[in-house]
Amino acid sequence: MADPVSLWKIAPSVYLPALLYGIGSGAIAPVVALSALQLGAPVAVAGLVVAAAGLGQVIGDIPAGTLATRVGERRAMVLATVLVTAALAGCLVVPTVWGLAIAIALTGVAGAVWNLARQAYLSEAVPLNMRARALSTLGGVSRIGAFIGPFVGAFAMKFLGTDGAYWVHLVAAGLACVVLLSLPDIESVRRKRMATPVVMQSTTAVIREHLPVLRTLGSGALLVGAVRASRQVVIPLWAEHLGLDAQTTSIIFGISGAVDMLLFYPAGSVMDRFGRKWVAVPSMFVLGLAHLLLPLTHSVTSLTAVALLMGVGNGLGAGVIMTLGADASPPVGRAQFLGAFRLFADAGSGAGPFLVAAVTAVAGLGPAVLFMGLVGWGAATAMNRWIPARPQVPE
Repeated sequence: MADPVSLWKIAPSVYLPALLYGIGSGAIAPVVALSALQLGAPVAVAGLVVAAAGLGQVIGDIPAGTLATRVGERRAMVLATVLVTAALAGCLVVPTVWGLAIAIALTGVAGAVWNLARQAYLSEAVPLNMRARALSTLGGVSRIGAFIGPFVGAFAMKFLGTDGAYWVHLVAAGLACVVLLSLPDIESVRRKRMATPVVMQSTTAVIREHLPVLRTLGSGALLVGAVRASRQVVIPLWAEHLGLDAQTTSIIFGISGAVDMLLFYPAGSVMDRFGRKWVAVPSMFVLGLAHLLLPLTHSVTSLTAVALLMGVGNGLGAGVIMTLGADASPPVGRAQFLGAFRLFADAGSGAGPFLVAAVTAVAGLGPAVLFMGLVGWGAATAMNRWIPARPQVPE
């Protein structure tokens, strides 16, 4: 009898690439807008260039599931690394703003393939009783990489200018690809689990068959994505509203992110022991509450306290959307279903900042923050209603 695949057995080849890729993504995050400005873009257009990465991720979610199904998770991640390498090379040489926007969008497409394939791999390889810890750790490691990345990029830029950040991502992606090649082949695990051969379904058929879950739990994931993305916008905007300088704002944001990173494993443990609701609902309630409290802050101390509360709320939910998607995914067509499910969360992440901007334009920043707090509580309500008490995964 073959030894079962354990989390510890595959952890180095799964989490190290995630850390490296996260470092690379984090390295370029602060400099994309600067690169656009250097190419002559107005501030508003530079913002659109930054948003192109999110758009590329949304566009890539469904094709990512199809690709992973056809070629396997490991090969899909390798192909995503090739794509992001080409895109980053484009960032280094393109002479126009729109060329840069296309290259950044392609990094988003590559990120969609990379993230989907890692999630599908762990969903298949890790036993159900360890699934939440495995996926929460994946999310946590990616956040750690994104936290480290800007510092590594800043060091590289001392010698190479703005291009240094893109070189960091290039090197990190290449190293991640090398480590990926050590991944055990999940196809052998999948074949052992399937008693008889199965016929591959089309992506459309998979989505149609599981539309009730996508329509309900997927809508909850969309709300979660929106309020999570809002957090990254409202903290700096409210800090600017209070007249704080950029350095103070960065410190507050960094402290919030540090708290966020510390909670991923406890969150996964709670989900594995007691069920997904015990993390998803409190996470969204706390994040919504923090948004509602933000307009009441009038000093560095009070803003820092609310930012810490946002970090707690966001950190509690580390990996919860990936875990819920894995729980709901079918054994046949898993990657295709996950691509559709991730589309909801990623669409929410893209919509969150636009909702803040739209409500701010109509009613002001304070009402916009309060509105996103209500979105957070709406997400908590949706999670409470549609998450099963215990995972119900077909064998």
